[in-house]
Amino acid sequence: MAGEGLPQWARVSPPRLAHIERVARLAATWADRMRVSNTEAARWLRAVWLHDALRDAASEELERWAPNAPGPPSLRHGPASAARAEAEGEEDHGILDAVRYHSVGYAGWDMVGRVLYSADYLEPGRTFARDWRADLAERFPDDPPRVVTAVAAERVGHLVRSHWPLIEPTVGFWNSLVESSEPR
Repeated sequence: MAGEGLPQWARVSPPRLAHIERVARLAATWADRMRVSNTEAARWLRAVWLHDALRDAASEELERWAPNAPGPPSLRHGPASAARAEAEGEEDHGILDAVRYHSVGYAGWDMVGRVLYSADYLEPGRTFARDWRADLAERFPDDPPRVVTAVAAERVGHLVRSHWPLIEPTVGFWNSLVESSEPR
């Protein structure tokens, strides 16, 4: 699997590549367990391989591809990777939105975005809250909405506890999750 889906223009370190590969394995496992079509599974994996493609790029390259990205510069790699992928011919807006907003959330996501957001956070190489994250990763195929909401709650909670600003895409994503789960 070593780098098999990375675009030639990717800028990733060996540890970043290992992370992307773990995210790809998790997403592929979910696709298999959920019996999604080969076409949909390929979309999930395309987003995975693109999501951190410019994570280790120079700040000048990130600025060139995503000059108006919301949030701090550390979040610019998703919008930059999406912009570069689009410039290179990627036309699937679900994939582009998944990559663009994978660090912050996005209310307009289809399943590709929700899979990437969750798999990126739940991949087994991360060292914090391993048991909790492993449990969520195991439950994802059976209950994606609840797992996505649990991941978002933890990520938003971390931002709040850290006194970091919540940017509009994150607020909109969170609101879409809790509004859709409220009984009407």
